Order: sequence, then structure tokens, then C-alpha cells
Amino acid sequence: MMSQIADQLDLPSLNETFERQDPSQIIAWAAARFGDDLIMSSSFGADSAALLHLATQAAPRIRIVFVNTGYIFPETHTFMEQLRQRLNLNVWVYRTTNDPAEYLRRSGEGDPAWRKDINACCAANKIEPFERAMRELAPKAWLRGIRRAQAATRKDRAFINWHERYNTFAVSPLLNWTDRDVYLYLKKHDLPYHPLREIGYSSIGCSPLSCTRAIAAGDDPRSGRWAGTDKIECGINVDHNSLDSANL
Repeated sequence: MMSQIADQLDLPSLNETFERQDPSQIIAWAAARFGDDLIMSSSFGADSAALLHLATQAAPRIRIVFVNTGYIFPETHTFMEQLRQRLNLNVWVYRTTNDPAEYLRRSGEGDPAWRKDINACCAANKIEPFERAMRELAPKAWLRGIRRAQAATRKDRAFINWHERYNTFAVSPLLNWTDRDVYLYLKKHDLPYHPLREIGYSSIGCSPLSCTRAIAAGDDPRSGRWAGTDKIECGINVDHNSLDSANL
């Protein structure tokens, strides 16, 4: 089944072409090719305004999946509302099925500011809602904001690939952008960074200190995520499912 669907597009040729194009051209192609069956995801993180602005130029009513884990920074909710109003965003919020406080009690997590089992929390409260969103929305293609410069796990990513886990094409238009490219785009269009960016948060997920913290100047931009562990992805952008959380 996967090969039949993927064979509908010449992925090697498309990826070769996209290497030479800017994100707006890639998004315009995706919007024309997939129409209303194109969705996007956003964490409303540090530099999320760039892809949100780009995507809504080509597809103003594109469905934007945001996962509310129950542990999102208040500043993230404020940032989302700010961008929702400014860009007239069509945000679809998918929430964890767990009560945040009850999850901590049931899982033996005694300190709300820390996770002893980070992978289990990600699987239950972030990955499950996203997998549910992808099953319910069943998009033909999914725009995501990953960049090769962000992490070693993303250096070999393609601009478009068949994502068997979600049964959809994954399109990553910002793949070749550097931090400077993002900065210049935000500046050109007078778009904001996440407010926590100003106090040292370069990559922003959930609020426990075990999951997101500020970093010092010169540190790796992703070093504030799951500091002190070998975890580098929450799991949404990897090819396996949430049952493989030990490898996230």
C-alpha cells in the first residue's frame, strides 16, 4: 500500500528540485497539489511564526494541529493567541486524554517540575494526541517545521517523503534554513519570536525543567531540551510509533 501511494509522486526528482527552491515555492507546490488535504503542525515554539506565516500565504485556512500536553508554558498559550489573531490561524487543538495532575500521581511523578520518565510522559501526553489527530484528520500531506541545522537526527531528512507511520506525505519546506535565515524572515515580516526566546529559551516544549530550560550564549540550540539525557526528539517527527518511546 505504501509504495503504491508514494509512487504517485516522483520523490527523488521533487527532492532534487526542492533543494534549489525557497520555502514559499515548496509550500505553494504542496498547497496546489494537496489542497484541503494539506495540514500543518506547530508547537508555537521559539521561531514558529516563520512557517505559520509562510503557510498561510499559500493556504490561508490550512488546518494547524497544536498538541496541548497539559504542561505547556503559559507564554506559549499567549504566543499562540497572539499569532492566531494576527494571522487569522485555523488552529485545531488536540489535548491529552490525561488530567495533568492525575497523570503525575498515577505515574509516580512526585515533582511537577521534573519528569523521572520523560519518554513515558511524551508518549502519553504529546505523541498520543498527535497520532490521534493524524488518524482523525487523515491528511494526504503534512507540513512540518524541522530544519537540518536543528539536530543531528535531522541532517539527512528529505524535503518530502512518504511517512508510513502517519500514512501521509511529510513536507519540510524549511529544511535548509539556518537560524539566520529564520531571523531575517521574521525581521522582514515583523514577526515575533516566542517571548521565552528573549530569556535564553532557544527550543521550547513542555514546562518541566527536565524537558525545557534556558541555555547560555554559545550553547547548542537544542541543549535546553531534555538536558543531561541522550533524548533529542519528542517523537512526533521520528518514523516509529509511540510504543518505541525508549528510542526517542
